[in-house]
Amino acid sequence: MIGKNEIPILEFDTDEAAVIMPTHEHLNLKLPSKAVFAFLGEHIDEYAKTHHAIQVGQFLSATKDYPIYIVEHKGEDVCLCQAPVGSAPAVQLMDWLIGYGVREIITGGCCGALADFEENVFLVPYKALRDEGTSYHYMKPSRFVEINPIALKAIEKTIVEHGLAYHEVITWTTDGFYRETKGKVAYRRQEGCEVVEMECAALAACASFRNAVGGCILFTADTLADVEHYDERNWGDDSFAYALELCLDAVIRI
Repeated sequence: MIGKNEIPILEFDTDEAAVIMPTHEHLNLKLPSKAVFAFLGEHIDEYAKTHHAIQVGQFLSATKDYPIYIVEHKGEDVCLCQAPVGSAPAVQLMDWLIGYGVREIITGGCCGALADFEENVFLVPYKALRDEGTSYHYMKPSRFVEINPIALKAIEKTIVEHGLAYHEVITWTTDGFYRETKGKVAYRRQEGCEVVEMECAALAACASFRNAVGGCILFTADTLADVEHYDERNWGDDSFAYALELCLDAVIRI
């Protein structure tokens, strides 16, 4: 049933069936229940190569083909896949992974700091502000989406085990990288947001809709803490490889 609204993006349809379902290709593909679906670029393929991962398939898009790997981590098979940047393409691929058997997902990637965080600080979002479009196709309109508590617990234990400081944050998920205005940054800070990124809210909504468990590990890259002097820093480059290890350890704990 569609909840009609003057604003189209707020018209959520509760019908789980769609004209095009994630498994419409009917591939002969059965993925492990656990997956690391991370925004870590070439580090995914490098890890797969050095850890003898098996490529079992690929997701075909108009711009890039995404290899789907299975790797053994601490005695368990884990699906490993690079996530495309942006809520819409990220959710499309994650929904496809869920369709072929994935049930527990940990994502990882960099974020922009809105508060006074140094670069390469690991953070755990427990709530995301829905300032993007994709989540509204998977969840009724609301200002925030909560991150699955089972995933949060697994991430917390992993971070503590690695001897890192554990800091939960509210993240601002937005599609508009070049529309993070001074006014919006100030407004989001007033709402409690300490970081900004482009996918967390949408991934959480998709996982919830599909009855999957999803969580996210972030690390700080650029900073918007001083809106008069934006600083790209080094885009959190020192944390990419370590973030993948954290994601793998966390998903095993779910």
